[in-house]
Amino acid sequence: MNIAIVSRLGMLHAMPENIVTRRGFFKEAGVLATPLLMAIQTPPLAPAAAESARQLKVVCVGGHPDDPESGCAGTLSRYAELGHSVTVLYLTRGERGIRNKGLDEAGKIRTAECERACQVMGAHPRFFGQIDGATEMTRPHVEAMTKLLAEEQPDVVITHWPVDTHMDHQVASMLAIRACMAMGERPHLYFFEVNTGSQSQGFLPDIYVDVTSVLEKKKTALFAHVSQDGEGIWREHHEIIAKWRGREAGVAAAEAFVHLSRDSKSSKLPGS
Repeated sequence: MNIAIVSRLGMLHAMPENIVTRRGFFKEAGVLATPLLMAIQTPPLAPAAAESARQLKVVCVGGHPDDPESGCAGTLSRYAELGHSVTVLYLTRGERGIRNKGLDEAGKIRTAECERACQVMGAHPRFFGQIDGATEMTRPHVEAMTKLLAEEQPDVVITHWPVDTHMDHQVASMLAIRACMAMGERPHLYFFEVNTGSQSQGFLPDIYVDVTSVLEKKKTALFAHVSQDGEGIWREHHEIIAKWRGREAGVAAAEAFVHLSRDSKSSKLPGS
């Protein structure tokens, strides 16, 4: 299986061959996999693939149930299909997301929806324990997130773009950012979008993942969130975004990301 990705900066991140760029298609460019996959530019770099043949550990940090599914379920599904380990960490259980339901009841309903969605994606769900609508960015929470990610030892962390109209999304993102920074050069950190324009603001992706082959999985994972009208959310928002990002990348459907480059080595392949 191949993941096709485009970088506006000219650095292509992918798990294997077919790379897509705005200027055309680079076919049979070699087989690699880096954090959000690995960077491939030309066949001479293919020997670096040997270093990346191991199983990767991927952790996605989302504010609420259905956020990771909306933003990157396709990419998470691709990772799982390729044999990599995928964990989805939900900051909250979406306790305030069901009208006329108490926090505990709503939390139980939405937890079950997360579990069904993760089963579809091939991911393992975990819950951080904050409360929907009352999330906090505090030193103890940063320490807890750092400890949790240190336990997971991820190669890749994917979380919300931090400039967002929803405070819970911002808190999830900032906790992940602080935890990743505390862990040094690894893991590699990427940001996904949620309802760009109404929630994610100023999101300018530099990486695209072709999710055409797993679009049905993305839809099914989102549809698992029945209490949130996952089907309606798909039709009104994420189907449009998937096609829009796909059009930008030159494929039928894509998910878009921003890569946080934190060192001068970020433009090089591991082992190159």
